[in-house]
Amino acid sequence: MTMPTVKYQKGDTVMGRWPGSSLYYEVKVLGFDVQSQRYTVIYKDGTELELREQDIKRAAGFQTRSRSRSRSQSPGRRRSRSRSPARTTRRSSSRTAAAVAAAAITDSAPSSRRDIKLKDTLEVRLSPLQQTKAAENNSNNKHEKKEEKQKEENNTASKVNEKIEAKADAEPEKNQGRYNLRRRKDDGEGKPEVQQEKEVKVAAPAPAATPSTPLDFGGKIGAYFWLLFLPAWVLFVVLQGDLEDPSLTNFPPPLPPLEAFWDPQALGFVVLWILFQVLLYILPVGKLSEGMPLRSGERLKYRTNGFFAITVSAVAVVAAVHQGVDLTYIHSRFLQLATATFLISVLLSIYLYIRSRYAAPEQRALGGNSGNVVYDFFKGRELNPRIKSFDLKFFCEMRPGLIGWCLINFAMALAEMKQQELDAPSYSMILVNLFQLLYVVDGLWNEEAILTTMDLMHDGFGFMLAFGDLVWVPFTYTLQAYYLVSHPNPLSLPAVAAILLLKLVGFYIFRKSNSEKNAFRRNPSDPKLSHLKTIPTATGKSLLVSGWWGVVRHPNYLGDLIMALAWSLPCGFSHLLPWYYMIYFVILLVHRDSRDMSDCRRKYGSAWDEYCRTVRYRIIPRVY
Repeated sequence: MTMPTVKYQKGDTVMGRWPGSSLYYEVKVLGFDVQSQRYTVIYKDGTELELREQDIKRAAGFQTRSRSRSRSQSPGRRRSRSRSPARTTRRSSSRTAAAVAAAAITDSAPSSRRDIKLKDTLEVRLSPLQQTKAAENNSNNKHEKKEEKQKEENNTASKVNEKIEAKADAEPEKNQGRYNLRRRKDDGEGKPEVQQEKEVKVAAPAPAATPSTPLDFGGKIGAYFWLLFLPAWVLFVVLQGDLEDPSLTNFPPPLPPLEAFWDPQALGFVVLWILFQVLLYILPVGKLSEGMPLRSGERLKYRTNGFFAITVSAVAVVAAVHQGVDLTYIHSRFLQLATATFLISVLLSIYLYIRSRYAAPEQRALGGNSGNVVYDFFKGRELNPRIKSFDLKFFCEMRPGLIGWCLINFAMALAEMKQQELDAPSYSMILVNLFQLLYVVDGLWNEEAILTTMDLMHDGFGFMLAFGDLVWVPFTYTLQAYYLVSHPNPLSLPAVAAILLLKLVGFYIFRKSNSEKNAFRRNPSDPKLSHLKTIPTATGKSLLVSGWWGVVRHPNYLGDLIMALAWSLPCGFSHLLPWYYMIYFVILLVHRDSRDMSDCRRKYGSAWDEYCRTVRYRIIPRVY
């Protein structure tokens, strides 16, 4: 089988047509997708689009015509309605417009030495239609007098711009209405800027620094708050679990002596567990999966052998118990294990921040380069920190904490049997263990799907994810099992059946919607997805408006919430503590939904507004 010929190579500088217009701008080729037959290109302001081959031209011809036109054409020209995408901020845009307008106010501008200097130093970007007309006009009038030639060229330029404006007016849906082809600014506003009269469009140079998105989580002040609050909250709920009355109103909880927080043996246990998971990750077992394209066009490789890892881990744990290892140690030393894991997450976060200072701009996350040390430390500056082929973020996201979650739950079941003198775990403990084990196993079986999630694609790896993966997940998601050890809740068989049915419904919605999303992101032209309806966007990508994603905007969140309810119901209603996960998850998903809304509106413009009108409900559909 022969590979298709690629006309433009990665790294080529070419002229790319801005979608919905006849204007071409200088772009850099980042890569070529064989399936979609589109080139991924980046404009000078950082905008990335996917263009067809017929929308790309060689740069040489454009440069020659541009120089010829700039020498012969009078600087007096009509204002164009089209906007160059090569802009960085509103302030720099207005300064550029003011400087250029000074060189293009009147036909008598060349009489001023200062204006002549401005004219000669600025590179005027012309549309192909303007360039063609200019070339024809020069050929037809080359024997006329200089004054008649300049006058004729001015008239020609005016007519060309009138035609372009008339075409834009005649096609408002294409150029101005249905889809907004102008790149949204980082502040999220969709209002057009006021153009100055007689403005000439000049391509601004690309910024040297890594661009950044609006600050999340309360910005710089919020980063200080979360750095203190998150560890304090984990400590609070862990201390509540052993109390006879684990009420959230017990604040502050009774604190044990300082020496009770630290146990070298607990630190050794955590280190051995992480190293064991590292060994399973680097073994040449399982599939090498390809991640989504980065800003550079590169696709990283990931060893997706998570199901293999949890299977081997389960065998190792059963063998250890069979050899007499007392796993109830995890319950009795839960606080010390949490402290040791917190220490490791802090050390990892410091290492990640230091190494990010030496990372290339294209390797940094757009959301973690604010310039504020605390915020960037919390959010994460480097997108995909790697030690050779070992991806630190992907490993922490899926391995030690996630599989450790199941290990802790199993240890809590053994602790319940020991403390309550039972021959087998209670129905409540069995449901919690099975439900959460199914969730983790499903995630590891479909491990490749995480490569299209927000954490992997957009968020940098810093304290937020390191603490979340290593501490938050294993020591707060296990609260139901931890609670049931000391606070049993007997369940009848009908109650067990009802809770089981609820879990299966939530899991079905969660899995089907996530699989649909992942398949569409990886290959929108897959024949299996041909029945799905979409809305095209100016980025070359499309938005799903049918299937599960036509019911609500986040059907996967809906499934997650139903499963969270099923996890909490086995614990009963005596205390609020085991319902912590349900409450936390509602807050988390609402916050993620707001982040998604902001990012997508900025990225897709008016196409996203149409999507919101088509799919009205955000997480939970209205039942009539």
